[in-house]
Amino acid sequence: MTKHEHSECLGCALANKALPVQVVYENEFVCCILDHDPFNEGHTLILPKKHFRFVDEFDTETANAVMNAAQLMSKAIKKMYKPDGITVCQNGGAFDELSHYHMHVVPRYSNQSFASFFTEEPWDNEDLKEKLPVTRKELAKVISELLA
Repeated sequence: MTKHEHSECLGCALANKALPVQVVYENEFVCCILDHDPFNEGHTLILPKKHFRFVDEFDTETANAVMNAAQLMSKAIKKMYKPDGITVCQNGGAFDELSHYHMHVVPRYSNQSFASFFTEEPWDNEDLKEKLPVTRKELAKVISELLA
């Protein structure tokens, strides 16, 4: 990938905060942000700061950082939202709208179908979108406490 193509990658722009994002955690390898269109409150994306399209392209440091971040996000989400479960997933290739590897960490509840996560069907989540700055502040606080 040339430098020009890299600068046009939406995932790189999000991971490196070239666009407005709600960051809940970051280190030198990954940036964890709230999904701008959350399935549930606390729905987080983990993006490598270096450009990777597929999980099999990761270097060891990035692979470890992504999994460590998934554990940290899961712990924080469990503590904050007490979900019935958490789904951790990523879509690659033609199913990746960012053209950049990203992992979803999604709190889930028993009374809720997850089928719409994989369709173009819009979610009734305007209240969650409006609350993103508050969610970011609350979740980032819990994460920093977990790391202390």
